[in-house]
Amino acid sequence: MELMRVKKGAKVLDVCCGTADWTILSAKYVGEGGSVVGLDFSENMLQIGQEKVSGSGLQNVTLIHGNAMELPFEDNHFDFVTIGFGLRNVPDYLQVLKEMNRVLKPGGQAVCLDTSQPNIPLWRPFFNTYFRHVMPLFGKLFAKSYEEYSWLQESTRTFPGMGELSDLFYEAGFRYVRYISHSGGASATHFGYKKVTIDEI
Repeated sequence: MELMRVKKGAKVLDVCCGTADWTILSAKYVGEGGSVVGLDFSENMLQIGQEKVSGSGLQNVTLIHGNAMELPFEDNHFDFVTIGFGLRNVPDYLQVLKEMNRVLKPGGQAVCLDTSQPNIPLWRPFFNTYFRHVMPLFGKLFAKSYEEYSWLQESTRTFPGMGELSDLFYEAGFRYVRYISHSGGASATHFGYKKVTIDEI
């Protein structure tokens, strides 16, 4: 949140909000004068998220059921749009990024935190082995959820690397795209801004 420089009173959309952890954190930053909307396709996730929101006592959070590829909001509506560990789960990455760009106000910022492809050569084989074989096995043995952990490794394996995702940000219409690598490239945060035209200055 510090890197996003979220201001008091801002309007924030959290796409693929899941159980609303990032949504709630955003709401604390924008304060009572701001508002945060969390959107997710899973009603089960939203139900858990709503329990968390109710327990937090925050009054500036709204959770809604919706499709990240067809955001139910007008153009130029939000100051910030975030998506955390959700982009790799959608069928069309570019379409989601285009929708995020559409609902942002000119000059608004989009932030994506997700898994990535390791950029340290010696670390990459261990990373791939862990995600492809060890994690699904642990999921089967301890969480009784082999399919979910198997999907995690598959979605991580096929998700774009940092440079590729940056290119998708630009293709979606964002400007001044940058990213920060975490844990040797195991995950990354991408930032992009919606273009401001002369008429909007």
